[in-house]
Amino acid sequence: MGVKLRNRKIGLALGSGAARGLAHIGVLEVLEKEGITIDMLAGSSAGALVGALYAQGKDISQIKNLVIDLGSKRFAFLADPALPKTGLIKGRRIKEVLKSIIGGDIGFSNLRIPLACVATDIVTGEEVVINQGSVLEGVRASISIPVIFAVVKWKGRYLVDGGLVNPVPASVLRDMGADFIIAVNVAPSISGKLHQVGREPNIFNVIMQTIHIAAYQSLKLSLSEADVVIEPQVASIGYFDFHRTQECILQGELAAQESIIKIKRQLEA
Repeated sequence: MGVKLRNRKIGLALGSGAARGLAHIGVLEVLEKEGITIDMLAGSSAGALVGALYAQGKDISQIKNLVIDLGSKRFAFLADPALPKTGLIKGRRIKEVLKSIIGGDIGFSNLRIPLACVATDIVTGEEVVINQGSVLEGVRASISIPVIFAVVKWKGRYLVDGGLVNPVPASVLRDMGADFIIAVNVAPSISGKLHQVGREPNIFNVIMQTIHIAAYQSLKLSLSEADVVIEPQVASIGYFDFHRTQECILQGELAAQESIIKIKRQLEA
C-alpha cells in the first residue's frame, strides 16, 4: 500500500540538468519501492522528459532501458545542424527521438498521472506552464536549450528551456493542488565542476554553465517551495555525458534512500 496519509496529495518536481536529469529515474525507483505514491508531476527540461515517461505509467525498468539505449548513442545522435537562426540544431531529429521514446504524440489528458512541463518565453522572459495538448510538444519546448536548440513556437509564443525561469518547478505543483512536495535538484552549486580538470570547456559546456549561473537565484527560490529536497551527487557528471546514464540513476537512488526517512516522517506528522 502506498504512503498517502490524511488524503494529502503528493507532488514531485523534477529539475533541469541535461544528462544529470537521468538521476530522476533512480529517485522514482526508490520512491516507488518505498510505496510513496506520486499524485502529480512537474518538470523542467530533463525533468519534463523523465516526468512524461513516468506519467504514462511506464515501469521503471522500461524507462531505464529506453534511456540507457539513448545514452549509448551519446549526444551525437541529436545532431541536426542548420545555418544558425534561433539555434545551432533544428530539433527535427530530437523530436523524432522524443516521439519514439514517449510512444507517439499523446495528449496530457491521456496520462495516468497529471503532468506539467515548464518552458520559458524567450521574448518576454515569462514562465510558461504546458499541461494541455501534445505531451511531445510540451517536452520539446521544455528541453529546448537556448542557442543549442532552435526555439519552439507554441500558441504564438517562442519557447526555450524551462530551467531558465523555474529550474525545479515546485511552485507549479503547489498551483496544481499538491499538499506535500518532493523536489529533485540535479544542479550543483555554482562552484560545481564545469569540466574535467585540465581540459578547456567546449561551447556546449559554456552555454550550459552560463544558463546555470543565470538561473541560480531562481533555483534557490524554486527549492524553497518544496517540503523535502533530494539532491543526487552528479556534479562530476558532465551536462552531455549521456553515456553515463547508469551512474546518474545510481546517484538518484542513493540520494532518495537518504531522504526516505525524512519524507515518511513528514508525511506521518
